Amino acid sequence: MKRIILTGGGTAGHVTPNIALLPKLKSLGYDIHYIGSYQGIEKKLIEEYDIPYHSISSGKFRRYFDIKNFTDPFKVLKGYAQAIRWMKKLKPDVIFSKGGFVSVPVILAAKHCKIPAIIHESDLTPGLANKLAIPAAQKVCCNFPETVKYLPPEKAVLSGSPIRKELLSGNPVRALELCHFTANKKVILVVGGSTGSQFINKVIRESLPELCQTYQIIHLCGKGNLDPSLDNYNGYAQFEYAKKELSDFFAISDLVISRAGANAICEILALHIPNILIPLSANASRGDQILNARSFEKQGFSYVIEEEQLTKDSLSNAIQHMFHDPTPYMHAMENSQQLNSIDTIIQLIEEAAAK
Repeated sequence: MKRIILTGGGTAGHVTPNIALLPKLKSLGYDIHYIGSYQGIEKKLIEEYDIPYHSISSGKFRRYFDIKNFTDPFKVLKGYAQAIRWMKKLKPDVIFSKGGFVSVPVILAAKHCKIPAIIHESDLTPGLANKLAIPAAQKVCCNFPETVKYLPPEKAVLSGSPIRKELLSGNPVRALELCHFTANKKVILVVGGSTGSQFINKVIRESLPELCQTYQIIHLCGKGNLDPSLDNYNGYAQFEYAKKELSDFFAISDLVISRAGANAICEILALHIPNILIPLSANASRGDQILNARSFEKQGFSYVIEEEQLTKDSLSNAIQHMFHDPTPYMHAMENSQQLNSIDTIIQLIEEAAAK
């Protein structure tokens, strides 16, 4: 039996593509293991799939000053030593990494133990974790054609992002019942990322009196961000996050308002839902979401509002624009060169495992 170790964590976007690969890997008879951090979001997400989970120490690499910069390198070294021990114990045939800082010691340990590793870069430009891992990887998969120029030519593979099949088969009736919505009003789904967005939450909630006159709002506001005073607001349903319900929410959504994390927008693209993207500000990130959003805007898939320009009025105007004529966006998405990412990545895994 072939054995694979999956790794990746820190955000849901570093885990869900791994989850999308599970059915195919299982059908091929792989013994699947997962390496992640002790308390990262990846542990909770992977637990329900009955896959052995192995924890290692994890530190973060920061481009800015932080007192943790003095201690985190020691956590990374500890994680590297732990990962080597897991490699020697599990003896995997191949590693697949979805990125995030916990994946760096795993990929470096794989190189040390001469185990082939494949990594996936979701964003338009590689993040720091993957930049550190690329020299140790056999192949580097990516979502955007623009990304290829940032990767070693002999390693770059334009694969697209693995999409969970269940997202394509949601039940709209179940979603209407869960949200206590009617079937005769359009639905807007607001997704602020796996941890939510305080700023987007604020603007959405300030806009409810206007929006709920015409639309119904499903708001995924992030852990700890529920507002109890809005529990019985007519036409508004709030949830910290959605797991199995997400496919149902997508099924009834006429418009999605979302952050521009690469995996999230690739899921929206696969579903061909008109969307407004509000990328995370460059003041709070390395600007990867802005590049992702602008690429989708250029291809005609999305309407983009920079976070600095987000107000009640700009949001209202964008929503009116999208509902006035969503057809060009839908046609662009339907005609996109949607890649068969799961089969592409599985083929790379099979080739690496056979060596």
